[in-house]
Order: sequence, then C-alpha cells, then structure tokens
Amino acid sequence: MIPENRKPNHPGDILYYEFLEPLKMAQVDLAKKMKVPIQRINTLISGKRGVTAETALLLAQVLKTSPEFWMNLQTTYDLYEAKQYMKKAA
Repeated sequence: MIPENRKPNHPGDILYYEFLEPLKMAQVDLAKKMKVPIQRINTLISGKRGVTAETALLLAQVLKTSPEFWMNLQTTYDLYEAKQYMKKAA
C-alpha cells in the first residue's frame, strides 16, 4: 500500500538509518563488500540514485535481507513520486 499522507522514505534513507548506522558500517566498507564504487552507495544514500535489481541483489547478499525488500522500497517510492507528478499534471 502506498502511503497517502506522507512521502515514503527513499531506500537510501532506510539503508543508512536502519542498516549502516546500527551496524556502525561506513559507506566505503559497504561498497567494498558489494564490490562497487563508493559513489554508487553515496548517491543511493543521498537519494540521487534508486535501487536497481543488481543493487538489490548485492545489498541483500551483504546485509542478509531479500532483494525483494529493496525492490519493494524502491517501487513504493517511485509509485508515490509518479502519483504526485500525475496530480500536478492534471
């Protein structure tokens, strides 16, 4: 269900506040474990990049979650943004 009264959190917020902070893991450490450039993690956390299927698989592997968890976060965020855009365009 897409939230109606508030904007859903970007997956990068969830990654940072629910995973990296509690684990005391730096972005650079996550990037190394995922074998991706640090910029990929940084732009995801800053909300400038979304979670792709590949990123979801890598995050799931490193953080012991499911790739569907990350894809669902991204889909919920994207649908909310699209809905807001459609409201403004109407």
